[in-house]
Amino acid sequence: MSAPTAPEPSSTASAATDSPPGLTPDIVAFATKVYNAARSGDLPLFQQALPRGLPANMTNEKGDSLLMLSCYHGHYDVAKFLLENGADPNRVNDRGQSIIAGAVFKKEEAIVDLLLEWEADVDLGEPSASQAVGMFRMEGDWAQKFEDARRRKKAGASGEGEGGAETSSRGQKGEMAGEGVL
Repeated sequence: MSAPTAPEPSSTASAATDSPPGLTPDIVAFATKVYNAARSGDLPLFQQALPRGLPANMTNEKGDSLLMLSCYHGHYDVAKFLLENGADPNRVNDRGQSIIAGAVFKKEEAIVDLLLEWEADVDLGEPSASQAVGMFRMEGDWAQKFEDARRRKKAGASGEGEGGAETSSRGQKGEMAGEGVL
C-alpha cells in the first residue's frame, strides 16, 4: 500500500483560469477568498457568509470541502462552526480522501475528536483514518477512539444509542441546492 497523500488542495490560481462556464471573475474571486478563509481559520467570514446562504458543503475544483480545508489546517473553531451549520463530516474529495483521515495525517487530535463527535466514519476513504493510524503507528488512544466510534455507530444503527434521532439529523441543517459547484 502506498503512503497517503494529504488532502491539501491545489493552488487557487487554477480556479481563476479553469473556472466552469458561466462563473464570473467576481464569483471565482469570492470562492478563492472563502477557500483561503477555511485554510487560515477566518471564523468571522463564515459567521457572516453562512447565514447569508454560503453552502456549508461548498467544494473546490478537487472536491475539497470547506470543512476539509479547515480541519487539515487545524482550525477547530471554523470546523465546529461549519459542522453546526450543516457541513458533512463524511464527505470525501475527488481523490477519495476523507476529512478525518486528513486530520489524522496532520495529527490534529482535537479536530479528530470533534469529527468523531459529529459521527465521522473512521473507515471511509482511501486510505481511511483507521488505515492512516496503522500506517503512522499511532495506534494507542487513536485506535481505541476509533473502535468506540464504530461501537456507537453500530448501536445507533440498531436504535440502541443515546441521542439517535438528534445525532442522525445533524448533517441535514443548512443543506442548499448548488453545493459543490466550485
